[in-house]
Amino acid sequence: MNPIIIVLIILVILVFVALIKTIQVIPQASAAIVERFGRYTRTLNAGLNIVVPFIDSIRNRVDLREQVVPFPPQPVITQDNLVVNIDTVIYYQVTDARAATYEVASFIQAIEQLTVTTLRNIIGGMDLERTLTSREEINAALRGVLDEATGKWGIRVNRVELKAIEPPTSIQDSMEKQMRADRDKRAAILQAEGVRQSEILRAEGEKQSAILRAEGEAKAAALRAEGEAQAIRTVFESIHAGDPDQKLLSYQYLQMLPKIAEGDANKLWIVPSEIGDALKGLGGAIGNFGPMGGGGSGAAKETAPRREQPRID
Repeated sequence: MNPIIIVLIILVILVFVALIKTIQVIPQASAAIVERFGRYTRTLNAGLNIVVPFIDSIRNRVDLREQVVPFPPQPVITQDNLVVNIDTVIYYQVTDARAATYEVASFIQAIEQLTVTTLRNIIGGMDLERTLTSREEINAALRGVLDEATGKWGIRVNRVELKAIEPPTSIQDSMEKQMRADRDKRAAILQAEGVRQSEILRAEGEKQSAILRAEGEAKAAALRAEGEAQAIRTVFESIHAGDPDQKLLSYQYLQMLPKIAEGDANKLWIVPSEIGDALKGLGGAIGNFGPMGGGGSGAAKETAPRREQPRID
């Protein structure tokens, strides 16, 4: 092959490679660090960028989006000398690609170690119960320390979350027993309160029922008494309207005596003292009405017709 052609082919390849190295396309939400002969020159932002081939080189490409990094469980000792394992999740974002590249060797590892030491300082001043109930307080304190320390690294810590807090197995068993006892206690209290409320409602119902029953009986007794009074009043008015004399009353009195003596329980019958006056009045009435009565008055004898006896010769 002609040497000139070979040289031309080599030149074309070199130009093509130079063009490739000259044109740098940076994706959105990314940045690239450019070094010239090993020294920082500039930061390439998203889009089409031109660099000097074979002189400028891309040192690092940095993702500027928010990142989520979970850290493995770390053993931490509480104030009451109990070891708990805490899982943490860090939400961070690179704000300065140059600082994240040159200020720290590995910012992920640095954040992890800083998180562990900060957790130990915070949890060391809390007992187990406060640790389990103070997640927001721990998150806020941890975020404040991390954000202050990582600011010079070009990192912004947006959020820190405690994913899990695991106390020792023996403590977990004790906590489960305590929670079970508390639930049983609350269930017993609720049951007793329900029984008490039921008894109160039943007593209120019986009270209302007794009041209504008593009111009904009182009204019924009042109505009966009113009816009996009305009946007595009617009888009394009827008697007065008929204008009875002593003889009629004596006769009615004698008619009521057998009814008074009725009944199997009456073993002894005491004759009232008023029966003599009644018999006298009744005898006078019979003498006045009967023609054969021996106790009649003289006027009655004079008015009676006289019958003559037949004479037998």
